[in-house]
Amino acid sequence: AFSPTVWRALHKVAQGGDYDEYKTYAEIVHNRPPTTLRDLLDFNSDRSPIDIDQVEDLPEITHRFQTGAMSLGALSMETHEDLARAMNTLGGRSNTGEGGEDPRRYLPGGDRRDANSQVKQIASGRFGVTPAYLAAAKEIEIKIAQGSKPGEGGQLPGHKVSPYIAMLRHSTPGVELISPPPHHDIYSIEDLAQLIYDLKTANPDAKVCVKLVAEEGVGTIAAGVAKAYADVIQISGADGGTGASPLSSVKYAGAPWELGLKETHEVLVHNSLRGRVILRTDGGMHTGRDVVVAALLGAEQYGFGTAAVVALGCKMARQCHLNTCPVGVATQREDLRAKYFGKPQMLINFLTHVAQEVRLILASLGYSSIDEIVGRTDLLKQIPAQGAVRAERIDLARLLVMIDPDNKEPHRCNQARNDRLHDERLDDEILNDVRESIDSESPITRAYKIRNVDRAVGARVSGYIAKRYGDDGLQPGTIDLIMHGSAGQSFGAFLARGVRLHLVGEANDYVGKGMGGGAIAVRAPEDAGFSWQEGVLVGNTVLYGATGGSLFIAGQAGERFAVRNSGARAVVEGIGDHGCEYMTGGRVAVLGPTGRNFAAGMSGGIAYVLDEDSTFHRRCNPSMVDLEEVRTRRDRETLRDLIEAHVEYTDSARGREILADWAKYLPLFVKIMPRDYKRALQERAEEALAIAVEQD
Repeated sequence: AFSPTVWRALHKVAQGGDYDEYKTYAEIVHNRPPTTLRDLLDFNSDRSPIDIDQVEDLPEITHRFQTGAMSLGALSMETHEDLARAMNTLGGRSNTGEGGEDPRRYLPGGDRRDANSQVKQIASGRFGVTPAYLAAAKEIEIKIAQGSKPGEGGQLPGHKVSPYIAMLRHSTPGVELISPPPHHDIYSIEDLAQLIYDLKTANPDAKVCVKLVAEEGVGTIAAGVAKAYADVIQISGADGGTGASPLSSVKYAGAPWELGLKETHEVLVHNSLRGRVILRTDGGMHTGRDVVVAALLGAEQYGFGTAAVVALGCKMARQCHLNTCPVGVATQREDLRAKYFGKPQMLINFLTHVAQEVRLILASLGYSSIDEIVGRTDLLKQIPAQGAVRAERIDLARLLVMIDPDNKEPHRCNQARNDRLHDERLDDEILNDVRESIDSESPITRAYKIRNVDRAVGARVSGYIAKRYGDDGLQPGTIDLIMHGSAGQSFGAFLARGVRLHLVGEANDYVGKGMGGGAIAVRAPEDAGFSWQEGVLVGNTVLYGATGGSLFIAGQAGERFAVRNSGARAVVEGIGDHGCEYMTGGRVAVLGPTGRNFAAGMSGGIAYVLDEDSTFHRRCNPSMVDLEEVRTRRDRETLRDLIEAHVEYTDSARGREILADWAKYLPLFVKIMPRDYKRALQERAEEALAIAVEQD
């Protein structure tokens, strides 16, 4: 698909080639041996050709284009920014990928706003997902699958985690980053619906996209996604990936996008859902012909991944994972990045020619716009496989069946957004009450009753703060909100600096999801009738992907506490299984029992666990961490400060008991220290010492 003949021809096109050179490139692609299902298809129009002047203009086509979700970390800063600059010029969209984005590219005063990616991705790793990042998005993409490795999380080798990348991802330089598989925070379609709700609460102006992988049954999943109020559904084919994936993930995983796209379009039409969502596809697209085939199979928007980076200079050296890219496209090494020769205009040149080919094909089919051909599989036919033995056995008849030929149902999106109707949120009431204080940066305290139907409380207020002030937010405690009752899902999601939430009662799952600052305190009522320490006051998956702030729970939490925490500090009085999984930063103190598999995949941050019966080592996963005593003065002070803040916020009896008999309890604490994190801290300290000696 990207042999040297192909990428060299593409380079000529991108570096100023005219349309004749593009035709040469396209002919090389179209005349290859059958490699994809679309290579076995040709057009079969029911109309006579029309003049190209009757076809929609280039901007009407290029605004449907998008570059793939390739992270800043997998790609160099220069390449990542040029992808965004090119797509912004074309009116299309670039995608941040799951590595976050430099705030200088999206904050109102940023000096690189021309490189602002319109689509901000959040994946299971939540790398770089802060309140301001979400507030700046025009579209937020939830990655629950990716074509090159369906069902797995992403990963970035430690040698690609430079200080700049670590800063963006709230992690430690030199330490490998692993994204949990998507099921760690999305167990069901209801959990996905909750995440969509949370994101639309935090940024009501952004559309939400859900990225799925082309596999059997994806249509059923897509129907659920549409019912969960996503605005866009992306179907990614098995082709793609930046080469940092294991071979077992890249090879023989996923299915062609042609199959996944067709199934998704068909199921959405059959269930009267197609008009509610935009359908997008990507995976190994090369030419305008690929775009037209995708449109005929049901897509309205089209993504270019590998082809886009090839246009910017990639020479398919296949060294992405080694950090040795010879042209500076997929490396963080400064000496190699200096060899990068890409320019935004190169990608603009390529995609403009792609759009021109789309116009020419439309004219040959007798249609004046892409909208007219979306879902028209009757305009395709299967062609002979030209001697390819395996391809000769393929029958694409089911792929070409026309769904709803009488057009009783919409075959493309016909509404601006896919939002809930008459959706009243407690957060709207809160924002109306505190908006003036946010604008004037003056303190305010308000109290509210809360019920379990009140979800994502704090997210809309935080989104408003982030849009105005970025992640700097407000001064601590400016917005002080006191809640009484039972909070619904995602209490304090994406909380911004300057907001404090006090909950007297209990909360469901996802407390503090993605919080970037502020503080959350949860305690039981005085007349609860049970010991606070023994009560489970919050649900599962608390602090998922948090980048900052503080959480204090005068009681126990459910499973997967502080998964992928990268900056928040937290105190809790007992947790279930899988605590601190995949954690990369922050500080956590557990003043009670823990479940099994603590610290699995934990590569950063520090946890302190009260081990009164000396059995914690049986419940800790030792693959990436060591268990140590709390010896150093810094550790003792950090732990005591955490517990003192816990008592201050919650009046915890458990916390007061430990502080009152500190000499007894301190030796019972175990420090959980990730090995790579410890190594990185030691190397940093040695470097600082060497610099100090040299300066002396």
